[in-house]
Amino acid sequence: MEVLIKDSSLIKKEEWENLISSIETSYDNLETNKERAKRKLRDLIEKSIVARAENIGKFGILFSGGIDSTLIAFLCKKHNYNFTCFTIGIENSQDIEQAKIIAEKYHFDLKYKILSLEELENTIKETIKILQDNNIIWVSVGSVVYAALILALQNNIKILFSGLGTEELFAGYQRHEDALKDNDFESVHKECWNGLKNMWQRDLLRDYKISKHLGVELRIPYMDLEIIKAAMNINPMYKLDKTNKKIILREIAEDLGLEKEFAWRSKKAAQYGSNFVKGIDKLAK
Repeated sequence: MEVLIKDSSLIKKEEWENLISSIETSYDNLETNKERAKRKLRDLIEKSIVARAENIGKFGILFSGGIDSTLIAFLCKKHNYNFTCFTIGIENSQDIEQAKIIAEKYHFDLKYKILSLEELENTIKETIKILQDNNIIWVSVGSVVYAALILALQNNIKILFSGLGTEELFAGYQRHEDALKDNDFESVHKECWNGLKNMWQRDLLRDYKISKHLGVELRIPYMDLEIIKAAMNINPMYKLDKTNKKIILREIAEDLGLEKEFAWRSKKAAQYGSNFVKGIDKLAK
């Protein structure tokens, strides 16, 4: 987790918030030249992935078939790295179906697992033990991460790439859409910064606890400091509109050669795409 790791531990919450505050940009000075913004970001994303993938031998990618993980896998394939994609779900998981289609198209090595309800229940119990928290969102997302890391370990992989971070950087959440009401892009920009500051408590701590417990190293290329700075210097009018989110990232993926249907796939959050939420409902009943 690179910039997030200090002396083999996750940096403190206050340290993360101070770091994000120190690079915060005001809405009035944002980049409005779209092509220039795309060029810079495209180069930084590729550089960030290459820097984390060079000379590490075989590694894995947490693969949901969404734009974030698909772009990572696409660029890793372009550079001929030795990697395997790992996808998790229960019966009728959209993520698994989509992952299979993309893997076949681009010849990615894909390993997936469809968990039974009993396996899901055990996964949830283990995840709660590790997190020492039964918050439903933390546990449902954390269970997907836990199950994917277990699958990776069964395939002797201990370094995995995660697409975490793009939702905040490129306005991918419903709350960004809510902030956009009346084309208020300044509110969207503020919401992105608030989300980044809150990521430590909401996402980073959860994934760190799980990966640390399992002895797995997570690499998060989109959380490279230079990418955060560049992405947060772009006017949000290039990130979302009334119908699409993460627009500039999808356009960059297309520019790099990813087919339109995969670049623009509308993806549900991990707990929904994996179908884990439905499984949890069934277990609750």
